[in-house]
Amino acid sequence: MEKEEVCQHLAAITDIKQPKEYVCEECVKTHSSWMHLRTCQTCGVTLCCDSSPNTHMTKHFEATAHPVVISAEPGERWLWCYADELVIGY
Repeated sequence: MEKEEVCQHLAAITDIKQPKEYVCEECVKTHSSWMHLRTCQTCGVTLCCDSSPNTHMTKHFEATAHPVVISAEPGERWLWCYADELVIGY
């Protein structure tokens, strides 16, 4: 991670949790589709983004208060903090 002005949630990330699979775990259960995937840096769950119909990762943040996710999309290297609405590259 680059040394940038970041919030405490982003600064606390020292090891990036990568997705185990490239599927939204909740969409699979309901046979729904997704646009892009995000991986929670607290628990490691991979869920769909806000461009997806079900917005599972935002719902996960609202239910758990796990603040930081990474893009699980190949080639994308950034973290997003829901709590502070900040993004940084890594």
